Amino acid sequence: MAAILLSPLYIAVNIYVIWRIFLWMGTCNPIFQNPVFQIGFIAVYVIFATSILTGFLIKRPEKLRRILKNMGNYFLGIFLYALMPVCLLEILGIIARTWLRWDWVTDTRTLVISGILCLLLVIGLSIYGIYNAKKIRVTSYHTKIDKEIPGRESMKIVLIADLHLGYNSGEKQARKIVEQINRQKPDLVCIAGDLFDNEFEAVKNPKKVEKVLRDIKAKYGVYGCWGNHDVNEPILAGFTFDSSNSENLLDKRMDQFVNDAGIKILNDEIQLIDGKFYVVGRKDVARAKKIEGGRKTPQELLESLDQTKPIFVIDHQPKELQELADAGTDLDLCGHTHGGQIFPGNFAVDMGWENACGCLKKGKMYNIVTSGAGIWGPNMRIGSKSEICVIHVDFKTGQ
Repeated sequence: MAAILLSPLYIAVNIYVIWRIFLWMGTCNPIFQNPVFQIGFIAVYVIFATSILTGFLIKRPEKLRRILKNMGNYFLGIFLYALMPVCLLEILGIIARTWLRWDWVTDTRTLVISGILCLLLVIGLSIYGIYNAKKIRVTSYHTKIDKEIPGRESMKIVLIADLHLGYNSGEKQARKIVEQINRQKPDLVCIAGDLFDNEFEAVKNPKKVEKVLRDIKAKYGVYGCWGNHDVNEPILAGFTFDSSNSENLLDKRMDQFVNDAGIKILNDEIQLIDGKFYVVGRKDVARAKKIEGGRKTPQELLESLDQTKPIFVIDHQPKELQELADAGTDLDLCGHTHGGQIFPGNFAVDMGWENACGCLKKGKMYNIVTSGAGIWGPNMRIGSKSEICVIHVDFKTGQ
Protein backbone atom coordinates (compact mmCIF):
# COMPACT_ATOMS: atom_id res chain seq x y z
CA MET A 1 0.00 0.00 0.00
CA ALA A 2 2.84 2.41 0.85
CA ALA A 3 4.35 1.83 -2.62
CA ILE A 4 1.05 2.83 -4.28
CA LEU A 5 0.68 5.96 -2.14
CA LEU A 6 4.24 7.04 -2.94
CA SER A 7 3.97 6.37 -6.69
CA PRO A 8 2.75 9.90 -7.69
CA LEU A 9 5.70 11.42 -5.83
CA TYR A 10 8.06 8.92 -7.49
CA ILE A 11 6.76 9.87 -10.95
CA ALA A 12 7.00 13.61 -10.25
CA VAL A 13 10.55 13.38 -8.92
CA ASN A 14 11.68 11.32 -11.92
CA ILE A 15 10.23 13.94 -14.28
CA TYR A 16 12.18 16.59 -12.38
CA VAL A 17 15.41 14.57 -12.62
CA ILE A 18 14.97 14.04 -16.39
CA TRP A 19 14.35 17.76 -16.87
CA ARG A 20 17.49 18.60 -14.89
CA ILE A 21 19.56 16.07 -16.89
CA PHE A 22 18.37 17.53 -20.19
CA LEU A 23 19.10 21.06 -18.98
CA TRP A 24 22.67 20.10 -18.09
CA MET A 25 23.30 17.99 -21.21
CA GLY A 26 21.93 20.74 -23.45
CA THR A 27 24.30 23.20 -21.80
CA CYS A 28 27.24 20.86 -22.42
CA ASN A 29 26.48 20.39 -26.13
CA PRO A 30 23.54 21.41 -28.34
CA ILE A 31 23.49 17.93 -29.90
CA PHE A 32 21.79 16.68 -26.74
CA GLN A 33 18.85 18.99 -27.48
CA ASN A 34 18.00 16.89 -30.54
CA PRO A 35 14.42 15.54 -30.12
CA VAL A 36 15.41 12.09 -31.43
CA PHE A 37 18.13 11.78 -28.79
CA GLN A 38 15.82 13.05 -26.04
CA ILE A 39 13.04 10.61 -26.97
CA GLY A 40 15.52 7.73 -26.98
CA PHE A 41 16.97 8.82 -23.63
CA ILE A 42 13.50 9.09 -22.07
CA ALA A 43 12.58 5.62 -23.39
CA VAL A 44 15.67 4.03 -21.82
CA TYR A 45 15.20 5.97 -18.58
CA VAL A 46 11.54 4.91 -18.32
CA ILE A 47 12.50 1.24 -18.77
CA PHE A 48 14.86 1.47 -15.79
CA ALA A 49 12.57 3.67 -13.68
CA THR A 50 9.57 1.38 -14.17
CA SER A 51 11.50 -1.89 -13.84
CA ILE A 52 10.48 -1.90 -10.16
CA LEU A 53 6.84 -2.14 -11.27
CA THR A 54 7.28 -4.36 -14.33
CA GLY A 55 9.36 -6.81 -12.31
CA PHE A 56 6.49 -6.94 -9.82
CA LEU A 57 3.79 -7.47 -12.48
CA ILE A 58 5.57 -9.86 -14.85
CA LYS A 59 5.69 -13.39 -13.42
CA ARG A 60 6.96 -15.30 -16.43
CA PRO A 61 9.43 -15.95 -17.87
CA GLU A 62 11.36 -16.16 -14.61
CA LYS A 63 14.61 -14.99 -16.20
CA LEU A 64 12.98 -11.74 -17.40
CA ARG A 65 11.35 -11.20 -14.01
CA ARG A 66 14.72 -11.64 -12.28
CA ILE A 67 16.42 -9.19 -14.67
CA LEU A 68 13.72 -6.57 -14.09
CA LYS A 69 13.79 -7.04 -10.31
CA ASN A 70 17.57 -6.61 -10.23
CA MET A 71 17.40 -3.59 -12.54
CA GLY A 72 14.82 -2.01 -10.24
CA ASN A 73 16.85 -2.63 -7.09
CA TYR A 74 20.00 -1.13 -8.62
CA PHE A 75 18.06 1.80 -10.08
CA LEU A 76 16.50 2.67 -6.72
CA GLY A 77 19.88 3.20 -5.12
CA ILE A 78 21.40 5.09 -8.05
CA PHE A 79 18.27 7.25 -8.35
CA LEU A 80 18.41 8.16 -4.67
CA TYR A 81 22.02 9.30 -4.90
CA ALA A 82 21.33 11.19 -8.12
CA LEU A 83 18.39 12.98 -6.54
CA MET A 84 20.25 14.19 -3.45
CA PRO A 85 23.03 16.22 -5.17
CA VAL A 86 20.60 17.52 -7.81
CA CYS A 87 18.26 18.83 -5.10
CA LEU A 88 21.19 20.21 -3.11
CA LEU A 89 22.49 22.12 -6.13
CA GLU A 90 18.98 23.40 -6.83
CA ILE A 91 18.69 24.79 -3.30
CA LEU A 92 22.21 26.27 -3.33
CA GLY A 93 21.52 27.83 -6.73
CA ILE A 94 18.35 29.52 -5.47
CA ILE A 95 20.19 30.89 -2.43
CA ALA A 96 23.12 32.11 -4.56
CA ARG A 97 20.88 33.84 -7.12
CA THR A 98 18.22 35.40 -4.89
CA TRP A 99 20.01 36.17 -1.62
CA LEU A 100 23.69 36.43 -2.48
CA ARG A 101 23.16 37.89 -5.98
CA TRP A 102 25.91 35.69 -7.45
CA ASP A 103 25.23 35.91 -11.17
CA TRP A 104 28.11 33.60 -12.03
CA VAL A 105 26.16 30.56 -10.77
CA THR A 106 24.07 30.70 -13.97
CA ASP A 107 27.11 30.80 -16.27
CA THR A 108 27.48 27.97 -18.76
CA ARG A 109 30.87 27.03 -17.31
CA THR A 110 29.44 26.77 -13.78
CA LEU A 111 26.51 24.63 -14.94
CA VAL A 112 28.76 22.26 -16.89
CA ILE A 113 31.30 21.82 -14.08
CA SER A 114 28.65 21.35 -11.37
CA GLY A 115 26.90 18.76 -13.54
CA ILE A 116 30.12 16.84 -14.15
CA LEU A 117 30.93 16.84 -10.43
CA CYS A 118 27.39 15.62 -9.72
CA LEU A 119 27.75 12.80 -12.25
CA LEU A 120 31.12 11.71 -10.87
CA LEU A 121 29.73 11.75 -7.33
CA VAL A 122 26.74 9.58 -8.29
CA ILE A 123 28.94 7.10 -10.17
CA GLY A 124 31.45 6.93 -7.32
CA LEU A 125 28.84 6.48 -4.60
CA SER A 126 26.96 3.85 -6.62
CA ILE A 127 30.07 1.76 -7.30
CA TYR A 128 31.15 2.00 -3.67
CA GLY A 129 27.64 1.24 -2.36
CA ILE A 130 27.25 -1.87 -4.53
CA TYR A 131 30.72 -3.14 -3.57
CA ASN A 132 30.19 -2.34 0.11
CA ALA A 133 26.92 -4.28 0.20
CA LYS A 134 28.58 -7.47 -1.05
CA LYS A 135 31.63 -7.36 1.23
CA ILE A 136 31.10 -9.23 4.51
CA ARG A 137 32.92 -7.70 7.45
CA VAL A 138 33.45 -9.00 10.98
CA THR A 139 32.42 -6.96 14.02
CA SER A 140 33.55 -8.17 17.46
CA TYR A 141 31.96 -7.60 20.86
CA HIS A 142 33.10 -8.65 24.34
CA THR A 143 30.57 -9.41 27.07
CA LYS A 144 30.78 -10.74 30.62
CA ILE A 145 27.93 -12.73 32.15
CA ASP A 146 27.82 -13.24 35.91
CA LYS A 147 26.79 -16.89 35.61
CA GLU A 148 28.71 -20.14 35.44
CA ILE A 149 28.86 -22.85 32.82
CA PRO A 150 30.61 -25.90 34.27
CA GLY A 151 33.79 -26.61 32.37
CA ARG A 152 33.70 -23.37 30.36
CA GLU A 153 35.19 -19.96 31.01
CA SER A 154 34.04 -18.43 27.75
CA MET A 155 32.07 -18.98 24.55
CA LYS A 156 32.19 -17.57 21.05
CA ILE A 157 28.83 -16.79 19.44
CA VAL A 158 28.36 -15.62 15.86
CA LEU A 159 25.26 -13.52 15.16
CA ILE A 160 23.94 -12.96 11.65
CA ALA A 161 20.62 -11.59 10.44
CA ASP A 162 18.79 -10.18 7.43
CA LEU A 163 20.21 -12.39 4.70
CA HIS A 164 17.15 -11.48 2.57
CA LEU A 165 17.78 -14.41 0.27
CA GLY A 166 16.18 -13.60 -3.07
CA TYR A 167 16.91 -11.27 -5.95
CA ASN A 168 19.61 -9.31 -4.09
CA SER A 169 21.32 -12.19 -2.27
CA GLY A 170 21.86 -15.78 -3.28
CA GLU A 171 24.36 -18.62 -3.28
CA LYS A 172 27.43 -16.40 -3.79
CA GLN A 173 26.59 -14.08 -0.89
CA ALA A 174 25.64 -17.05 1.32
CA ARG A 175 29.02 -18.64 0.62
CA LYS A 176 30.85 -15.46 1.68
CA ILE A 177 28.84 -15.39 4.90
CA VAL A 178 29.49 -19.05 5.71
CA GLU A 179 33.21 -18.72 4.99
CA GLN A 180 33.46 -15.77 7.38
CA ILE A 181 31.48 -17.64 10.05
CA ASN A 182 33.64 -20.76 9.85
CA ARG A 183 36.84 -18.69 10.07
CA GLN A 184 35.72 -17.60 13.54
CA LYS A 185 35.34 -21.22 14.76
CA PRO A 186 32.19 -20.39 16.75
CA ASP A 187 30.64 -22.45 19.51
CA LEU A 188 27.14 -21.27 18.59
CA VAL A 189 25.58 -19.52 15.59
CA CYS A 190 22.40 -17.45 15.93
CA ILE A 191 20.35 -16.12 13.01
CA ALA A 192 18.06 -13.24 14.00
CA GLY A 193 15.44 -13.46 11.26
CA ASP A 194 14.75 -12.29 7.71
CA LEU A 195 16.40 -15.21 6.01
CA PHE A 196 14.06 -14.57 3.07
CA ASP A 197 12.84 -11.51 1.19
CA ASN A 198 9.10 -12.35 1.15
CA GLU A 199 9.23 -14.49 -2.00
CA PHE A 200 10.64 -18.00 -1.87
CA GLU A 201 10.56 -18.09 -5.69
CA ALA A 202 13.11 -15.28 -5.65
CA VAL A 203 15.76 -17.65 -4.25
CA LYS A 204 17.76 -18.91 -7.20
CA ASN A 205 18.79 -22.57 -6.89
CA PRO A 206 17.51 -22.97 -3.30
CA LYS A 207 19.00 -26.45 -2.97
CA LYS A 208 22.47 -25.05 -3.63
CA VAL A 209 21.92 -22.28 -1.06
CA GLU A 210 20.74 -24.90 1.47
CA LYS A 211 23.92 -26.88 0.90
CA VAL A 212 26.06 -23.79 1.46
CA LEU A 213 24.31 -22.92 4.74
CA ARG A 214 24.53 -26.53 5.88
CA ASP A 215 28.32 -26.13 5.87
CA ILE A 216 28.18 -23.78 8.89
CA LYS A 217 30.24 -25.39 11.64
CA ALA A 218 29.42 -24.70 15.29
CA LYS A 219 29.84 -26.95 18.31
CA TYR A 220 26.34 -26.32 19.68
CA GLY A 221 24.59 -25.85 16.34
CA VAL A 222 22.74 -23.13 14.44
CA TYR A 223 19.59 -21.56 15.90
CA GLY A 224 17.36 -18.81 14.63
CA CYS A 225 14.02 -17.03 14.69
CA TRP A 226 11.74 -15.74 11.95
CA GLY A 227 11.68 -12.09 10.85
CA ASN A 228 8.97 -9.86 9.42
CA HIS A 229 10.05 -10.67 5.83
CA ASP A 230 9.91 -14.44 6.37
CA VAL A 231 6.38 -14.60 4.98
CA ASN A 232 4.88 -15.05 1.53
CA GLU A 233 3.81 -11.53 0.54
CA PRO A 234 4.00 -9.58 -2.73
CA ILE A 235 6.76 -6.98 -2.43
CA LEU A 236 7.10 -3.80 -4.51
CA ALA A 237 10.05 -1.42 -4.06
CA GLY A 238 10.73 -3.00 -0.67
CA PHE A 239 7.14 -2.52 0.53
CA THR A 240 4.75 -5.42 1.08
CA PHE A 241 1.04 -5.84 0.44
CA ASP A 242 -0.74 -7.28 3.47
CA SER A 243 -2.85 -10.38 2.89
CA SER A 244 -6.22 -10.71 4.60
CA ASN A 245 -5.74 -14.48 4.80
CA SER A 246 -2.99 -15.43 7.24
CA GLU A 247 -2.74 -18.92 5.73
CA ASN A 248 -1.55 -17.38 2.45
CA LEU A 249 1.38 -15.83 4.30
CA LEU A 250 2.86 -19.18 5.25
CA ASP A 251 5.10 -20.91 2.74
CA LYS A 252 6.06 -24.43 3.79
CA ARG A 253 9.03 -24.28 1.46
CA MET A 254 10.64 -21.77 3.82
CA ASP A 255 10.27 -24.21 6.72
CA GLN A 256 11.65 -27.04 4.62
CA PHE A 257 14.56 -24.88 3.46
CA VAL A 258 15.77 -23.96 6.95
CA ASN A 259 15.30 -27.54 8.13
CA ASP A 260 17.38 -28.89 5.23
CA ALA A 261 19.97 -26.15 5.82
CA GLY A 262 20.49 -27.38 9.39
CA ILE A 263 18.95 -24.32 11.05
CA LYS A 264 16.74 -24.87 14.10
CA ILE A 265 14.03 -22.20 14.19
CA LEU A 266 12.73 -21.35 17.66
CA ASN A 267 9.28 -19.73 17.51
CA ASP A 268 8.58 -18.58 21.07
CA GLU A 269 10.44 -21.75 22.01
CA ILE A 270 13.29 -22.67 24.33
CA GLN A 271 16.24 -24.99 23.82
CA LEU A 272 18.39 -26.14 26.74
CA ILE A 273 21.84 -26.91 25.32
CA ASP A 274 23.76 -29.74 27.01
CA GLY A 275 21.99 -28.84 30.25
CA LYS A 276 24.28 -25.77 30.48
CA PHE A 277 22.59 -22.74 28.88
CA TYR A 278 19.38 -21.70 27.16
CA VAL A 279 18.80 -20.46 23.63
CA VAL A 280 15.39 -18.81 23.29
CA GLY A 281 13.87 -17.78 19.96
CA ARG A 282 11.06 -15.20 19.94
CA LYS A 283 8.30 -14.81 17.38
CA ASP A 284 8.76 -11.64 15.37
CA VAL A 285 6.29 -9.05 16.62
CA ALA A 286 5.09 -8.03 13.12
CA ARG A 287 4.96 -11.57 11.71
CA ALA A 288 3.16 -12.88 14.79
CA LYS A 289 0.42 -10.23 14.47
CA LYS A 290 -0.24 -11.25 10.88
CA ILE A 291 -0.14 -15.00 11.35
CA GLU A 292 -0.54 -16.04 14.97
CA GLY A 293 -2.28 -13.14 16.68
CA GLY A 294 0.67 -12.14 18.86
CA ARG A 295 3.51 -13.54 20.90
CA LYS A 296 4.41 -14.23 24.52
CA THR A 297 5.76 -11.47 26.71
CA PRO A 298 9.37 -11.84 27.90
CA GLN A 299 8.09 -12.76 31.37
CA GLU A 300 5.73 -15.44 30.02
CA LEU A 301 8.47 -16.89 27.84
CA LEU A 302 11.27 -16.99 30.41
CA GLU A 303 9.53 -17.44 33.77
CA SER A 304 9.99 -21.23 33.87
CA LEU A 305 13.75 -21.15 33.22
CA ASP A 306 16.54 -21.83 35.69
CA GLN A 307 17.88 -18.29 36.13
CA THR A 308 21.27 -19.59 37.31
CA LYS A 309 21.99 -20.69 33.73
CA PRO A 310 22.93 -18.22 30.95
CA ILE A 311 19.94 -17.20 28.82
CA PHE A 312 20.52 -16.16 25.20
CA VAL A 313 17.50 -14.70 23.38
CA ILE A 314 17.19 -14.34 19.59
CA ASP A 315 14.63 -11.71 18.56
CA HIS A 316 14.44 -10.21 15.08
CA GLN A 317 13.55 -6.67 16.15
CA PRO A 318 15.31 -4.98 19.09
CA LYS A 319 12.15 -4.34 21.09
CA GLU A 320 11.10 -4.75 24.76
CA LEU A 321 14.70 -4.49 25.92
CA GLN A 322 13.90 -3.52 29.50
CA GLU A 323 11.27 -6.26 29.76
CA LEU A 324 13.76 -8.85 28.51
CA ALA A 325 16.39 -7.64 30.98
CA ASP A 326 13.88 -7.79 33.85
CA ALA A 327 12.87 -11.32 32.83
CA GLY A 328 16.45 -12.58 33.21
CA THR A 329 17.91 -12.39 29.69
CA ASP A 330 21.70 -12.25 29.63
CA LEU A 331 22.24 -11.72 25.92
CA ASP A 332 19.60 -10.43 23.47
CA LEU A 333 20.56 -10.87 19.81
CA CYS A 334 18.73 -8.89 17.11
CA GLY A 335 18.78 -7.55 13.56
CA HIS A 336 16.08 -5.88 11.43
CA THR A 337 17.40 -2.29 11.29
CA HIS A 338 20.18 -2.90 8.70
CA GLY A 339 21.99 -0.08 10.49
CA GLY A 340 20.00 2.20 8.21
CA GLN A 341 21.60 0.52 5.15
CA ILE A 342 21.91 3.67 3.04
CA PHE A 343 22.62 7.27 4.04
CA PRO A 344 20.69 9.11 5.44
CA GLY A 345 18.82 6.03 6.70
CA ASN A 346 21.54 5.41 9.30
CA PHE A 347 20.55 8.65 11.05
CA ALA A 348 16.83 7.86 10.78
CA VAL A 349 17.10 4.46 12.47
CA ASP A 350 19.11 5.97 15.32
CA MET A 351 16.10 8.13 16.12
CA GLY A 352 13.63 5.26 15.90
CA TRP A 353 15.32 2.60 18.02
CA GLU A 354 16.83 2.52 21.50
CA ASN A 355 19.67 0.49 20.02
CA ALA A 356 19.65 0.69 16.22
CA CYS A 357 22.99 -1.07 15.79
CA GLY A 358 25.80 -2.19 18.06
CA CYS A 359 25.90 -3.12 21.75
CA LEU A 360 23.77 -1.67 24.54
CA LYS A 361 23.76 -2.79 28.17
CA LYS A 362 20.45 -2.81 30.05
CA GLY A 363 21.11 -3.73 33.66
CA LYS A 364 22.90 -7.08 33.44
CA MET A 365 21.69 -7.77 29.89
CA TYR A 366 23.61 -7.09 26.70
CA ASN A 367 21.56 -6.22 23.62
CA ILE A 368 23.50 -6.65 20.39
CA VAL A 369 21.98 -5.55 17.08
CA THR A 370 23.66 -6.45 13.80
CA SER A 371 23.35 -4.35 10.65
CA GLY A 372 22.79 -7.61 8.78
CA ALA A 373 24.54 -9.71 6.18
CA GLY A 374 22.18 -8.95 3.29
CA ILE A 375 20.29 -6.00 1.83
CA TRP A 376 16.69 -4.87 1.41
CA GLY A 377 15.43 -2.85 -1.54
CA PRO A 378 18.25 -0.75 -3.08
CA ASN A 379 21.16 -3.04 -3.91
CA MET A 380 23.78 -1.04 -2.02
CA ARG A 381 25.05 0.07 1.38
CA ILE A 382 26.38 3.53 2.21
CA GLY A 383 26.87 4.52 5.83
CA SER A 384 26.47 0.91 7.01
CA LYS A 385 28.12 -2.46 6.44
CA SER A 386 27.20 -6.06 5.71
CA GLU A 387 28.55 -8.00 8.66
CA ILE A 388 28.65 -10.98 10.91
CA CYS A 389 29.01 -10.28 14.63
CA VAL A 390 31.41 -12.29 16.76
CA ILE A 391 30.45 -12.14 20.42
CA HIS A 392 33.03 -13.24 22.97
CA VAL A 393 31.16 -14.21 26.14
CA ASP A 394 33.11 -14.58 29.39
CA PHE A 395 31.39 -16.47 32.20
CA LYS A 396 31.80 -16.32 35.95
CA THR A 397 34.35 -18.88 37.07
CA GLY A 398 34.01 -21.00 40.19
CA GLN A 399 36.10 -20.10 43.22
